[in-house]
Amino acid sequence: MCRCRPSVLFPVLVGLSAGLATACVSSPVTPAFEADRYAGHVRVLASDDFEGRRPATAGEEKTIAYLEEEFRKAGLQPGAGGSFRQPVPFVELATRPDAVLRVSGAGGDTLLEYADDAVYWTKRVVPEVVLTDSEMVFVGYGIVEPAMGWNDYAGIDMRGKTAVILVNDPGFATGDPELFNGRAMTYHGRWTYKYEEAARQGAAGAIIVHEEAPAAYPWDVVRNGAARPQLAIDTSAGDASLVGVEGWMTRDAALRVFRAASLDYDTAKAAAAKRGFRPMPLPLKATTRVANDIRRIKSNNVIGILPGTKRPGEYVIFTAHWDHLGKAAEGSGDTVFNGAVDNATGTAALIELARAFGEVRPAPERSVVFVGFTGEEYGLLGSEYFANHPVVPLAQIVGGLNMDGMAVNGRTRDVTVVGYGASELEDFLAAAAADQGRVLEPESTPEKGSYYRSDHFTLARKGVPMLYARAGIDSLEHGPEWGLQQNTDYVSHRYHKPSDEFDPNWDLSGAIEDLELYFDVGLMLAMERGFPNWRPGNEFRAIRDQSRAGGAASQ
Repeated sequence: MCRCRPSVLFPVLVGLSAGLATACVSSPVTPAFEADRYAGHVRVLASDDFEGRRPATAGEEKTIAYLEEEFRKAGLQPGAGGSFRQPVPFVELATRPDAVLRVSGAGGDTLLEYADDAVYWTKRVVPEVVLTDSEMVFVGYGIVEPAMGWNDYAGIDMRGKTAVILVNDPGFATGDPELFNGRAMTYHGRWTYKYEEAARQGAAGAIIVHEEAPAAYPWDVVRNGAARPQLAIDTSAGDASLVGVEGWMTRDAALRVFRAASLDYDTAKAAAAKRGFRPMPLPLKATTRVANDIRRIKSNNVIGILPGTKRPGEYVIFTAHWDHLGKAAEGSGDTVFNGAVDNATGTAALIELARAFGEVRPAPERSVVFVGFTGEEYGLLGSEYFANHPVVPLAQIVGGLNMDGMAVNGRTRDVTVVGYGASELEDFLAAAAADQGRVLEPESTPEKGSYYRSDHFTLARKGVPMLYARAGIDSLEHGPEWGLQQNTDYVSHRYHKPSDEFDPNWDLSGAIEDLELYFDVGLMLAMERGFPNWRPGNEFRAIRDQSRAGGAASQ
């Protein structure tokens, strides 16, 4: 650790931007990462005693106290106004599960039962929202993007109407690399965007059709998420601008709905993937009543800072979300969503990196910030709050790295970069990986849109260059096919399920190698003078340029 590698690093670093200096550091202190110590943190955080780490529960308090203690041990200073805790105000909206979505047409009513056929809710902070005979419109992928000449809402007034929307992008459906980003999902493909755009169009309701391949997760994930109370950041506006009713329906339910409209779902779906698609009013009306139980709660981001010795007003940031899904309200068997891989492993990595940076000598010249976010599982809420209420100037954050799920299946020949090609931070990562004899590879499933699904994204939207690296696929022992099988098995059998538990038989050698990698990248950033940027043409570059020039970084 902390090895001086001028032959590898200097040629990369000098080419990034004017004024960059080598990050190579000769250090008499070489912090080590040990599998047993790292595993100890994961075991504690993923234990039943921590109750699934749901925000605003006893599990949160135990998690926060644990993080605070470890940050203090590492020598970090409180990063939120004299405290390690940045309070985040939430409103909890528990949808009563007795709702039924009735779709009425000339042939009678089609009833979509809650959980089995569809899930729906409102994030407006009101006791109830009622849809009565809301005209339904198939709006394809629900995308408006003038730069691409695409408008799925062209020529229609959506006020009072309910949008039926496909998940992902047209590029995924067709495999056409000229459509959006081909099979790699853009932000337009994310369900969050679909609801945001429907709200901008004035829709009263927005229902997304779930299909496992383009959504990248099974129906159980959607159903389990909707079964628990929804969280939102508590604002004075009460989220009145949001769509009144948001939700999902299964593909089977969509087939029934389209048959009731005398349409073939697959034919309509194919038409929606072509340029020039126009919204299709359906001869159907939607009626439902969504009732909320409302509770205002407080949660916390946990922030620690290691002040820089020479440029303390410039920052490198490491992030991970500490929260998970808590406990099931009822049922037999295992009811704790332990969230071991997601994301006790990333939270433990945050702790270990804080310890290592606290020990390195000479100490970093720039300040290093460590943030454990709340509310990631409920829509990146803690990181959104941090991005809108930063404890350090966003323009002065050199760059950062987010950890959401670490390697538990051993070492790999590669490093997976989610959102590959996005920023100059990858040059630092590539140099450090080469020193390990590893190479950077794009994610194997870009259609999942993973870059838009974790906490780094809220900072990226403000212009801050953020890396999202993950465990590689090409196992040293078993090869790439085996690695892909392990990923598929995790998503199918443990992701967002009570079975995501700590396993003492995990091979954590890959996690330790990745910790060394992330440390090296952070140390390079903390010791050099430049400010890496997004690659030319990246969607966030103009925001960063404006921010660094002194303008407002917003989107």
